[in-house]
Amino acid sequence: MADLFDTANAPRQGAPRPLADRLRPKSLAEVIGQESVLSPDGPLGAMLAARSLSSLILWGPPGVGKTTIARLLAAETDLAFVQISAIFTGVPDLKKVFEQAKIRRQNGRGTLLFVDEIHRFNKAQQDGFLPHMEDGTILLVGATTENPSFELNAALLSRAQVIVLERLDLADLERLAQRAEKELGRALPLKGEAREAMLEMADGDGRALLNLIEQVAAWRLDHHLDRDELARRLMRRAARYDKSGDEHYNLISALHKSVRGSDPDAALYWFARMLEGGEDPRFLARRITRMAVEDIGLADPQAQDVCLQGWQTYERLGSPEGELALAQAVVYLALAPKSNAVYTAYKAARALARETGSQMPPRHILNAPTRLMKDIGYGSGYAYDHDAEDSFSGQDYFPEGMKRPVLYTPPERGFERELKKRIDYFAKLRSRRQGGS
Repeated sequence: MADLFDTANAPRQGAPRPLADRLRPKSLAEVIGQESVLSPDGPLGAMLAARSLSSLILWGPPGVGKTTIARLLAAETDLAFVQISAIFTGVPDLKKVFEQAKIRRQNGRGTLLFVDEIHRFNKAQQDGFLPHMEDGTILLVGATTENPSFELNAALLSRAQVIVLERLDLADLERLAQRAEKELGRALPLKGEAREAMLEMADGDGRALLNLIEQVAAWRLDHHLDRDELARRLMRRAARYDKSGDEHYNLISALHKSVRGSDPDAALYWFARMLEGGEDPRFLARRITRMAVEDIGLADPQAQDVCLQGWQTYERLGSPEGELALAQAVVYLALAPKSNAVYTAYKAARALARETGSQMPPRHILNAPTRLMKDIGYGSGYAYDHDAEDSFSGQDYFPEGMKRPVLYTPPERGFERELKKRIDYFAKLRSRRQGGS
């Protein structure tokens, strides 16, 4: 995928040039929106000041300047700029690139190899870069929209610094729009609210904004458009969302943490973002139910039922009507009392089970269906709780010789406040029945 201001080969003089190409920055100082990495105190600014540029992985969404920055870094360090795309480049092509870089190096000049969509190379192809990076044949700058931690080899990541580029905010997009108007020689025929809507349509993508501006500038209008008129003429850019990619996990994490943080508005927003991106509502129903048992638990036992009812309602109604039932469950969970006491106790119990191996239950709680079992003590001394005072015998049910652990410690919140009273009550009775004070 090309990046902001990126085009293929330069056109002939006089040939039409897209606005993005005409506005391509000629220096790093002209790059909009990435001051945090390009400033003198930023990672790239510090590298350039020290004249010690290392291999890089530029990670960020489309249209934020990855290709542009790579080109300008090559110019700043007097390196030959070579660009390839992982989509169209095979092993034979890579070998040619490396051979040309070796010849260039023998002639006294280094090579900055820019690899777009680097995450699309497989493990073996990624490993192929390593010897050429180590001997200085190339300085690698890879660009990716996917999380490098998941998509790139550890060996490659250890030899390159990951630079995170951010999506452009509205102020950055406005600066870019003003630069475009200066290049066009006229202001866009948009009222203030329509101009703001156009910036929002770009969704943080500078290249998308310049494409929108080109469309608007091509209209011959005798008046300024308002928001509604602009919306009728321009289609809103689809939100960037990959149901199997990094954005999927980012948004479900945002939804889960908003519910856990008792913020119904934020939870509804992320829920809606996922639906707008085309997420399967059944996936959301499954994850919402998981939130009920993990983060609310017995603090509100009804929460799980609300989720299951919402899920069942969705299955009966389908989309879009059934999605409202899931939204209702999201709001209920966000406002429910929170407790992970059972979740914590469950994990502790699993860990304890692993540690204690195959210890037998105490003999007094084992059934004895045969004479042999009775003879060796199975069931001997078992106290039937319904026959005991308060229907509670206070016997020990853990393996013999094992110190009694405390796994479930409910907080004094929601329904678990009542459960804590019951636990304390039975603890006192147990102490009494077992001869304690």
